[in-house]
Amino acid sequence: MQIGQTITQFIIEEQRRTSGSGDFSLLLNDTLVACKNISSAVNKGALIGVLGTAGSENVQGETQKKLDIISNDMMLDANIWGGHLAAMASEEMEEIYSIPAKYPRGKYLLLFDPLDGSSNIDVNISVGTIFSILRCPDEVTDPTEADFLQPGTRQVCAGYALYGPSTMMVLTTGHGVNGFTLDQNVGEFILTHQDMRIPEDTGEFAVNASNSRFWEPPVKRYIDECLAGREGPRERDFNMRWVASMVAEVHRILVRGGIFMYPKDTKDPAKAGKLRLMYEANPMSFIVEQAGGASSTGRGRIMDIQPGELHQRVPVVLGSRNEVARVDTYYREFESS
Repeated sequence: MQIGQTITQFIIEEQRRTSGSGDFSLLLNDTLVACKNISSAVNKGALIGVLGTAGSENVQGETQKKLDIISNDMMLDANIWGGHLAAMASEEMEEIYSIPAKYPRGKYLLLFDPLDGSSNIDVNISVGTIFSILRCPDEVTDPTEADFLQPGTRQVCAGYALYGPSTMMVLTTGHGVNGFTLDQNVGEFILTHQDMRIPEDTGEFAVNASNSRFWEPPVKRYIDECLAGREGPRERDFNMRWVASMVAEVHRILVRGGIFMYPKDTKDPAKAGKLRLMYEANPMSFIVEQAGGASSTGRGRIMDIQPGELHQRVPVVLGSRNEVARVDTYYREFESS
């Protein structure tokens, strides 16, 4: 692989290197087409009347934006007919989406968050698409929800598209992380960020500080130490960032390091966390770990979690390895005290 290579060349070479199937390469290509279409819709925004709310809620009870629904339909439409998938699941849909009988079915399962950070769309801040690919269990031709409930370690691919000043695709198939920038003139993603690596140490953290009164003691301890700066126990200054778009937060960490935290808190005790395991936490954890970082709930590795339901929520602490390890240590000390 080399800088300037197209993502199509990259996928084919990756397939040859790993003796992968052509079905997988074609599935990735279909997903890329969907992301290009979503990028175009996001870019045009108010010009085509797709900003604002849709007057509906998703399965989590969150108000849907018009672009949430449009992006979801684009992902379905691009992947429904190719014959590479057995079924799909989306953060925006309560149940799995079975491939209609008129189309052939393949051996993969696709999960996606069609428009992460969509609350930012009306104010023109970066949003994105997150996706995860699993193998459908052998001999299963009509998948059920149970077939999707695989731990993150079983992912064969994860990626996200970032719709910012430029559109980027960041991808892992378990052999490192690479970033591709969309050349709008030719309509192709070009390799621009080869073998992305997260620094082990960082001076930046990303957390929604408005929830600080609800944090558990380990999180409050970590953030208080960062805020204390040079005069505190860490003896150095930290910067805080918060975009409220997981794609944007993780991308910044991939480029220059940092730690992202959406921890368990007491704001809504009935919820184990805010972010969805299958659509957000698992694919982002796969990417972060492949880039040399770490990802945890504070009480254990995210990708080791055995999912119990399709829309399960989990706490998330991910980014620079040494900072995540510090947070984990604070949790262990808290649990043993």
